[in-house]
Amino acid sequence: MGRIELTYKLVPCGSFTREMTDSAESKGGYKTILVTTKDKITKITLNRPHKKNAWDWLNALLPLFPPSFVITLIRLVFKRDICGDLIGHFIDFPKPLIALVNGHAIGLGVALLGLCDIVYASDKAVFQTRFTQLGLCPEGCSSHTFPKIMGATKANEMLIFNKKITAEEACVQGLVTEVFSDSAFQGEVWTRLKAYANLPKNSLAVSKQLIRSGEKEILHAVASRECDLLVKRCFAAEFLNILKNFVQKSKL
Repeated sequence: MGRIELTYKLVPCGSFTREMTDSAESKGGYKTILVTTKDKITKITLNRPHKKNAWDWLNALLPLFPPSFVITLIRLVFKRDICGDLIGHFIDFPKPLIALVNGHAIGLGVALLGLCDIVYASDKAVFQTRFTQLGLCPEGCSSHTFPKIMGATKANEMLIFNKKITAEEACVQGLVTEVFSDSAFQGEVWTRLKAYANLPKNSLAVSKQLIRSGEKEILHAVASRECDLLVKRCFAAEFLNILKNFVQKSKL
């Protein structure tokens, strides 16, 4: 539940590629997400089926590495600002944020679940971060939210050792609010969302701010620290070798 205006702010930061046509803009159209508003609910859906709905971060990262594999510091600093800006919007968003997961969730999309107010999943959903597998480090405030939600040892399994967990496991550990059968997922969830949308909107916003206000300063500090470390990891030999191997394999 939220406003399309926020989505517009996120898009120019590079996380999504915006349709560059007037007709697309007037309809809230984007190339890699679908945005619709109905029954007081704004629905944002990942829309990259040919890439298994992956967030469009890789396309933003690969141009940093030309054939000679020279790194441009200015672009990496810009990448840090992109990351921080996106996460900052999640931290500060004034209305309820509800995530619906009905498939494989990997990477930043999983990390950001810790900043959502409710997470509903189908029984076919799975969750994995893969940060260290890629030579990177936790992001999306997951280094703070995951241990708080799941406990330190379970969070370590996901953030450090890349453990893949099922929707049921995620629910038991507190990362997911409730799990539904895949066949009933859409019907069950949207019935609830429509009921939530009819609650007094100012009361919803005030209640969320009351619950989250004590965490905001901490979360912004965590996000900044994570983004700084992420930039450093982008200079590390481990990450460069992994990315180089990926680019070489993708050309085969």
